[in-house]
Amino acid sequence: MKRTQAQQIGDIINGYLKQENLDLALDEHRASALWPEIVGQGVNRYTMRRWVKDGVMHVQLSSAPLRNELMLNRSRIVALVNEALGREVIHDIVFY
Repeated sequence: MKRTQAQQIGDIINGYLKQENLDLALDEHRASALWPEIVGQGVNRYTMRRWVKDGVMHVQLSSAPLRNELMLNRSRIVALVNEALGREVIHDIVFY
């Protein structure tokens, strides 16, 4: 067995995720997990469910007035989520 250059475990895992095209799916889960941090606990209190599929974040809310307010600010929320992730993962948000 021939020795090669030593690699950090983080680099090996990231390489594997990119090779298997799992890095985008992982970032989509991270985007969903960042929701409370981005919008704050006040808005998160009315969030019933959230998920990301194919670059679209889906957020189910229990307050219609809040839903309308967030719809007006959707582009800003998308920018904040992508900024927190460090790359463009989310391109739209749908509120229910």
